[in-house]
Formats: sequence, structure tokens, C-alpha cells
Amino acid sequence: MLKVKNVTKQFGGVVAIKDVNFEVKQGEIFALVGPNGAGKTTLFNIITGAFEPTSGHVYFKDEEITGLSPVKIVEKGIARTFQNIRLFNSMTVLENVLIGFHNHIEYTFFEAVFRLPRFFSQEKVHKELAMEILKFLKIDKYANHNAKALSYGNQRKVEIARALATEPDLLLLDEPAAGMNPKETDELADTVFRLRSEKEKTILFIEHDMKFVQKIADRVMVLDYGKTIFEGKPADMMKDETVIKAYLGDIDVEG
Repeated sequence: MLKVKNVTKQFGGVVAIKDVNFEVKQGEIFALVGPNGAGKTTLFNIITGAFEPTSGHVYFKDEEITGLSPVKIVEKGIARTFQNIRLFNSMTVLENVLIGFHNHIEYTFFEAVFRLPRFFSQEKVHKELAMEILKFLKIDKYANHNAKALSYGNQRKVEIARALATEPDLLLLDEPAAGMNPKETDELADTVFRLRSEKEKTILFIEHDMKFVQKIADRVMVLDYGKTIFEGKPADMMKDETVIKAYLGDIDVEG
């Protein structure tokens, strides 16, 4: 599904990522972990087109996407959420999700301005699809609520819903469990499993909550100072001396 090959990213004299290689298989739940500043979000930004690598290549479904714009990458089938929730707080939950359908719009600007039949027919279809997504995520009852009025956990779900509206094959989640209480984290884990089993999504995510990582990840890659120090199963990561020294020794693994 996704292949990152020899990717390096420099910002001036600072090397954020150096010679990173990994692959994510179709249907896999793959985690990126590591200390703050390890290069995880930089890697996400390269995959989604926000940054262009200094060197190296990114492939999606065997097609090179290195350097493509974020819009083009969304069209290819990759969507993401962000570490800091980015919702339009002045809009309703449903309106936020409808924004995700922008790359599926077929009516013209003229048809939208003059409210011609094709505009209304597509808007109706998109609203129905948006409601299906909200129902899948169990937040359809909040469709007409202002997005900022929702709990933190439900705001995360709205962001996921908007990403799903782009109809991605690969979904990137940047610290999805951050700030959640244990109940919300358990619900999120269930959501991720359902995204794979029922929606056939492949998931790549960044996370600091090791309990969450151990619960849902098939494989894990650990970054430290922009370099890969481990790749394998979560259970093996927890016993790896290099990972413990670089990262796990500074966090609450049981928390």
C-alpha cells in the first residue's frame, strides 16, 4: 500500500529525518512512535505532500507520489487527521464532514450560484453519505450541533469523519488518542478496528499512548532523532533495550 524509501528531510542544517525506510501493507494497522522531535510528524507531512523530502522516494500502490501536492495525494487515496484538531468551529458537525467531499464535486460554480438541479442532487447525495459516516462513527446524533460544542473525543471523530469523506484507502492519524480519557481511548480503538474490518481501510498512526499502540498495532516503527531504531511487533518493542533507553524509559508504559 505505502512504501517509504531512503527518505531524508533537512531544514537548513538540521536533519529531521535520515534515510528512513518502511512499508505498510494493505489492511495493516501500523504505528509510528518515538520521542517528541523524533521526526514522526515530518514524515507524515512528506507522505501527504505538505513537505517535499530532501532525498528519497514515497510510493503509494506502486506509484511514486514524491513531491505531489496535498490535493493530488488526497485524490490518490490518502487522507489524514492532525495532532491539533482542525475543525471549522463555526460550522456544524455535518458541515465539517461535507467539506471532505470537495474532491467529488461535479457541479460547476455557475450551477452552485444559480442553484441548478445538479447542485441540489449532488448536495443531497453528499449529505446522505456524510450521515452514513457519522452513523458509522456513532456521532450522527450530533450532526446539527456546533462542532466546538462536542467533547474532545467526539471532535476527534468528526475529524476522522471528514477524512473518510475523501474516500481514502490509507488513513493517517496523528496522535488520535491524545487528550482522551480511558473510555474515549477504548472507543477509539474499537473505531480503528472497525475502519479496517468494515471499511477496509489501511491505518498508519502516530501515538505516545503505549497501551493504545499495543492494543491495536500490527507493527511498530520507532524513530529517534530522525532515524529508525526499531521495527517489528509491539510486544517485541516493549522489550527492546535500544527503545527502552531512547524512549520507553521516559514514559508511563502502563498509563
